[in-house]
Amino acid sequence: MEIHNLSSVDGFILLGITNVPDLQILLFIFFLIFYLFNLSGNLSIILLIIIEQSLYKPMYFFLGNLSFLDVFYSTTTVPKMLSGLLLNDKRISVFGCIAQLHFFHFLGSTEALLLSSMSYDRYVAICNPLRYHVLMGRVSCMQLASSCWLIGFLYSLLQTVITFRLPYCNKKQVTHFYCDIKPVIKLACTNTKQSELLVSAIFALVAVSTFSLITVSYMYIGSHLLKIRSRQERWKAFSTCTSHITVVFLYIGTALCMYLGPNTQNTLEQDRLSAILVTVITPAVNPLIYTLRNKEVKKSFQKLLNRNQHCVKCY
Repeated sequence: MEIHNLSSVDGFILLGITNVPDLQILLFIFFLIFYLFNLSGNLSIILLIIIEQSLYKPMYFFLGNLSFLDVFYSTTTVPKMLSGLLLNDKRISVFGCIAQLHFFHFLGSTEALLLSSMSYDRYVAICNPLRYHVLMGRVSCMQLASSCWLIGFLYSLLQTVITFRLPYCNKKQVTHFYCDIKPVIKLACTNTKQSELLVSAIFALVAVSTFSLITVSYMYIGSHLLKIRSRQERWKAFSTCTSHITVVFLYIGTALCMYLGPNTQNTLEQDRLSAILVTVITPAVNPLIYTLRNKEVKKSFQKLLNRNQHCVKCY
């Protein structure tokens, strides 16, 4: 990466969400509550999956990875946003900006790829149940998850290099509450059309491929469910997919709108609202989506609570 292109810049200023002091305090409280829900909910799921042997299954292995990603994906942006709202400190160093952009896209793309792996897991479980333990064995799950992490890292590295190879001069104000590709590229003191097209093309390749894999998986699942005569059995099979479908539309749908749209001042304003959904709200509600509709997770939670209550009574 040609870091010398950034030698004339001593840092950036994140414009954040609002400059109204009273509104900043309200937003700080609101986002802090969601961030704490995110941490407590996702860390509880990770702990539960580690402790409860009944959850040592491919579906929950991927869910644990998803929860881990949600925690750190949100942590790359939310703490800095909260400090900006509370302390009005909106400065970020050049290398802090590079790190934030890289890890945001690394964890975000890995999560999207992981969602496609989860759709494949559901396809095998519903359409090929007899071969499920063969196709989705421990090694296969590890390979799938590792591939998601590796592809996500390489994708993010490429996007980061493209963004920060551009020359940056006197413009410092990033029209966002974190360093993201589109608002940062806007600050370059050169023609950025080629770079914008390139980063959009790379994003489209990863995002559309991911969404297509999920769509194909659910097309096969849908055609299989239509062959099941029992309405009760059909709904039972489909209910295992509803949580995943909800998260896919919340996460990937919003990301497609954010990064495949034009890079104008109006769209940058809209992107800030979309970013709140994917970085603050979605990671916080994901544990609720998965636990409220999953009898096995709820049963394990209840089992763990009963065990803790029994231990307390013993003392």
